[in-house]
Amino acid sequence: MEIALSGVLGAVFGSFLNVVAFRLPRGESVVRPRSRCPACGTPIKPYDNIPLVSYLLLRGRCRACKAPIPWRYPLIEALTAGLCVAVVLTRHGAAPVALGLCLVLLVIPAAAIDLAYRIIPNRLLAVGGLAAVAFGSALDPGGEPKRLIAAAAAGGAFFAIALLYPQGMGMGDVKLIAVLGLLLGPGVAVCLLAALASGTAVGLWLVATREGVGRKTAVPFGPFLAFGGLAALFFGHPLVHLYIHQLLGR
Repeated sequence: MEIALSGVLGAVFGSFLNVVAFRLPRGESVVRPRSRCPACGTPIKPYDNIPLVSYLLLRGRCRACKAPIPWRYPLIEALTAGLCVAVVLTRHGAAPVALGLCLVLLVIPAAAIDLAYRIIPNRLLAVGGLAAVAFGSALDPGGEPKRLIAAAAAGGAFFAIALLYPQGMGMGDVKLIAVLGLLLGPGVAVCLLAALASGTAVGLWLVATREGVGRKTAVPFGPFLAFGGLAALFFGHPLVHLYIHQLLGR
């Protein structure tokens, strides 16, 4: 029952995250007006706005104008649902589950917006940070100091990089890693390593395969931080355990 409920609610939240990713960068309200077709502007009926199901029944097209519905909408709904189920399956305890769900609901729109607009909105980060502190303080007050220290350390490190190399690191990335520190605690170190490793790998691949792409080509780093956050969420503890007990022999 918990798995089914987390999947359904994850898909519903994923539908809302589509609204957030579309409207927030434009400075629009995420509550009003109701969802509309981006092609013809026709308000979407409630029965045509059921996550994933409506997309399949409509065969990926608007009922009114038959324009194709962008594939990113069902993708974000399915991804959010799957990740929410994974959090419920792999995390144990109220605080780890709550913070894990907050992380999922933060990094998906952050990555989508950064890919499309090269920004990570302050309002999104503020909501994520407040939720992290609220859930962390209420459900695991003993662990909150560690999470605050992790947020300050990770955010401070990225802030120094942004000052020294502003072309390669934006303030949105600085704020995002700080919020991830509030959600992951010391596990944010794994997030940093995964983000830097994946970002470097993709950068080298782009240089090798795309003409006109060089070392100074701007690539949004938010999606790599999102990947790192998810990697730390699901694999952080096993990786740290492996490093300490196997590689260091402790």
